[in-house]
Amino acid sequence: MTDLPRQDMVDVIVVGYGFAGGAAAIAAADAGCRVTVLEKMAVPGGISICSGGGMRVASDAAKALAYLEATNQGTIERPLLERFAREMTELRGHFEQLAQASGATLKIIARPANYALPGWDTFHFLEVDEVPGFDPRTEFPHARSLRAGINAFKVVADNVRARPAIDVRFGAAVTRLERDADGCVCGVVATIDGHATRIGARRGVILACGGFEANAAMQQQYWQLRPVLPAATRGNTGDGLRMAQAVGADLRHMWHFHGSYGFRHPDPAYVFGIRTKKLPDWTPGVQPPTAPLSWILVDRTGRRFMNEYEPYAHDTSARAFDRFDATTLQMPAVPATMLFDETRRKLYPVARSFINDPDIRCYDWSDDNLKEVDLGMLQRADTLDEVARALQVDPAVLHATIGRWNDLCATDAADPLGRPAGSRAPVVDPPFYFGHVWPVVSNTQGALAHDVEQRVLDPYGAPIAGLYVAGELGSIWGYVYLSGGNLAECFISGRIAAHAAAARAA
Repeated sequence: MTDLPRQDMVDVIVVGYGFAGGAAAIAAADAGCRVTVLEKMAVPGGISICSGGGMRVASDAAKALAYLEATNQGTIERPLLERFAREMTELRGHFEQLAQASGATLKIIARPANYALPGWDTFHFLEVDEVPGFDPRTEFPHARSLRAGINAFKVVADNVRARPAIDVRFGAAVTRLERDADGCVCGVVATIDGHATRIGARRGVILACGGFEANAAMQQQYWQLRPVLPAATRGNTGDGLRMAQAVGADLRHMWHFHGSYGFRHPDPAYVFGIRTKKLPDWTPGVQPPTAPLSWILVDRTGRRFMNEYEPYAHDTSARAFDRFDATTLQMPAVPATMLFDETRRKLYPVARSFINDPDIRCYDWSDDNLKEVDLGMLQRADTLDEVARALQVDPAVLHATIGRWNDLCATDAADPLGRPAGSRAPVVDPPFYFGHVWPVVSNTQGALAHDVEQRVLDPYGAPIAGLYVAGELGSIWGYVYLSGGNLAECFISGRIAAHAAAARAA
C-alpha cells in the first residue's frame, strides 16, 4: 500500500481503452458495477481502432476447437481453447446487441481459416458494415484504419457513452497495482494530470492495456530479431506485463508476435513501420494466390531468402527475417531489400500506413510509388549493376538471383522458397526500384497466464485474487495466429473478465 490519499473507489477498474477494455467496461456496467476506464493515451482505440475489423466467429464449437488445437501446437491449455471455441459460436449474438446502440448493420463474410487443418471451414468473419451518420475523420481524426475496424470501434464507443456507470479518463497512465493485507489486488496507482493518484477497486482490476509493440528494450529481452518497428501506436509499452509480474504473474509465449515487414520513414519522429501492401490471403493446398506480388526481397548478400507472399503474410512474414549468421554475428536479412521493376511499379502502392496517434499524422503512400523515391524510402537505378553498387553486394550474385527468379516466373515450376506461381512477377523492365524493409510488429501475442475466467495466474497456477486480463495481453495465440482472432478475443475475454470480476465478493 502507498501513502497517497485514495481519490476514488469503484467496483471495477479497466486499464486500457481498446476493444478489450471497452468490452470489459460495458459488460461490467451491465452487471451492475461502477466502472472506471483508465487510458494512458490522450485518445481511445489503441491498436484496435487500426484493425481490419473482421472478428472471427464460428458455426461449430467442436470444429473450432480442433483447428485451435492444431494451430497452437500444445502451447495453450485445452480448457482455454474449449471455452474460446464455444464463445466464438456465440459472439455474433453478443455483438448484434452492441450494434443496436449505433444502429449499425453487420455482415458475415464466408471466409474459412488460413490453413486447411481440421475444422478450418467452420470459421467466418463478422464485420460492422455501416454506421448511419458516422464520419470517422470527424469523430476519430487521430486514427487511420480500414473501414470495418473504425466502424467496430464506433460501436464500442457508443456503448460506453450510453452507460452512465462507466467513467473514462484519458491521459491516465497506470503505474502499478495495489494489494491489500491479504494479497488481493484492490486498486491501482495512476498518474492523472501529472499527479499520482490511488483508485480503489472493490471487485477487481482488469488489465486490457495491450502488449509491448512500442517497447524496444522489452523486445530485445524476449526476441532475437531486432529491430522490429511498431505499426500502429506508441501506447503499447508492456505496462500490464510489468505490473502483473510485480504481483507474481506468470507469462506465456513471449516470443510470438503478429507481424510482417515494411519501410522506415526518413523522419525519425515517424516511429511507425509502414507496412507493405496486403494482398488477399490464400490457402495452401486449396486456393493458391492469383494476384501478382510486385516485388522480391533479397538479403544483405543479394540473395532471395523467403517466400515474399506467404498464405497470411501480415502475420507470419516477419519470421523469415529472424536468422542469425554466426560467422558475421549479424541478422543477414535485417534490413532486407525490396526490388521491383518499372512495369510492376505501376501496379499499385507497395505500402500503406494505419496508425492511431494524435501527434503524428499518418503517412499516405503515393499511388505510383514515386513520392517515396524523392523521400529516399525507394531508390531508382537504370541497371542491376547500379542496384548492386548501391547495396554493396556482389553484382554477379545479384544478377544470378534475378536471372533465376525471372526464369522461374516463366514457368509453373516449384519455387525452392515456396512462392506460388500465380503470385510471381519478373524483374525485367528498367528502371529498377529498391528500398530497405524491416520486420514490423502489428501486435504481440506474449501474454499473462490466465484461467478460463480470465483470472491472472502465478507461476504455480494459482489465481492472483482481484486481477483479470483481457485482449492481447492475455492472448491465447501461442504458435500460429488465426486472422481476426485477436479481435474476437478482445470481445470474448473482455466480457468473461468483467463477469468474473462482477461476481467476486466486494
